[in-house]
Amino acid sequence: MKTDKVILGVLGGLAAGAIMGILFAPEKGKKTRKKIKNVSNDYADELKDKFDVALDTMSKKYDALKEEGQGLFNEGKSKFEKTKKDIENMDIKNINI
Repeated sequence: MKTDKVILGVLGGLAAGAIMGILFAPEKGKKTRKKIKNVSNDYADELKDKFDVALDTMSKKYDALKEEGQGLFNEGKSKFEKTKKDIENMDIKNINI
């Protein structure tokens, strides 16, 4: 998660810098607004792409953990069943208390 925050921070800083640069450029308001809109759309698209990649990565990790957890659960369950059968098959008369 730290890397995602750093990436978002860098993108936010770049966007703010680009917008400030455009605002202080000596051009007409209409051109400046158009540039701001284009830059904003570019950054929004880039941010959406990065978000999609991060979401896909988290989804894959979740699925892998879910599979691993299911495998561990099944392994524990089979060991429990084996132990249960072993106990049921024990000859209680031979146990000295």
